[in-house]
Amino acid sequence: MDITTLRIAATLACFVTFVGIMVWAFSRRNAAGFQEAAQLPFDQD
Repeated sequence: MDITTLRIAATLACFVTFVGIMVWAFSRRNAAGFQEAAQLPFDQD
């Protein structure tokens, strides 16, 4: 196994991680939590 193979594997792992984060961030089941978090700076107690 040479350095090029390791670089390819690292690139693919990072890409899969990026796609996973994007899917998680834009999933509909997280929308309510993100909307609530977005309103936190405007809440007056």
